[in-house]
Amino acid sequence: MNQYFATVARGLESIAAKELERLGARDVRPDFTGVHFSGDRTLMYRVNLLARTIFRVLVILKEFPCPDAKILYQEIQNIRWEHYLQPNNSLAVNATGGNSKLNHNHFTALQVKNAIIDQQRQKFGQRSSVNTENPDILINVHIHQNHCILSLDSSGASLHRRGYRPAMGLAPLKETLAAALLELAEWDATIPLLDPMCGSGTIPLEASLNALNIAPGLFRKRFGFEGWQDFDQTLWEELIEEAKNYKLPALKAPITGSDRNSDILNQACINAKQCGVEQMVKFTQTELSTLEPITDNGIIICNPPYGERLGNVRELGDLYKLLGDVFKQRFKGWTAFILTGNKELAKRVGLKAAHRIPVYNGSIPCTFLKYELY
Repeated sequence: MNQYFATVARGLESIAAKELERLGARDVRPDFTGVHFSGDRTLMYRVNLLARTIFRVLVILKEFPCPDAKILYQEIQNIRWEHYLQPNNSLAVNATGGNSKLNHNHFTALQVKNAIIDQQRQKFGQRSSVNTENPDILINVHIHQNHCILSLDSSGASLHRRGYRPAMGLAPLKETLAAALLELAEWDATIPLLDPMCGSGTIPLEASLNALNIAPGLFRKRFGFEGWQDFDQTLWEELIEEAKNYKLPALKAPITGSDRNSDILNQACINAKQCGVEQMVKFTQTELSTLEPITDNGIIICNPPYGERLGNVRELGDLYKLLGDVFKQRFKGWTAFILTGNKELAKRVGLKAAHRIPVYNGSIPCTFLKYELY
């Protein structure tokens, strides 16, 4: 049984913990920006392939007291690194956190790298090369106060980079956050879904992947664990085949996205084609002022601009007022959710929120507002 740590966006730890439990993880324990859990290698492969809300799966190798660089170097040297990489394998080290003596991540990563290659030179007379873009082995070292957690990154590139989205708008929502918003909205595949400001389509596309049981990892070209010495190719191919067999042939309820910008809708259509759902998810060019409901009831989820990256805060007030007016006048029987990072703009919606859920969009503190439309 291995110990793992799944990294997640701040505020989504409980959502990720529930997902990990559904996937069969044991000893699940949420922490700050992550979730501890345990399981076997099959579980680790499965989480990388199927999880929708996490960034990375770290395999914990060792935890130890680490007050300074000298002890860090010694502890890394005490590990028999030939079990994990050979001189012909490339490596990279990612360092996070710190303390008073280890307060620069680049220096911390350099200490770890030096300890490994010094050991290799002594044993083999050769050393691994460093490849920061696509290493065979990605090592994660996290320093908190005088404690170090050393891990292997089984994911490689962050899992939010599904691989289906070559076309993106100016301020794209991370796929992992879109998947988490669907969970927070308590949406399921039997409920019609509309995103009236869909941009490049992330929310409708994540909803369609969920509704059709399409594993998000199927679109990725590579995972970090595929470069490991103990990589089980047969097991991995079995899990991929199993995931493909779970795919459903059709949606149970309509999923639609609309936007006023034809160019950005074209991006959404390209992304839908990459997902293989272009015949199922409907994208339409629609002005917000002319938006009409697609059914008698359903869920609206949208991420309008809030002045951080797109638009001007003063100019956006009218947009938020229009959003509230359209919801109130035309969408009786629906439930609407708005993600925003601006409290003043949220007030312009003119509707009383039934629930306010704190969420982070990257480093931006936001609120996910729920409106019951009667």
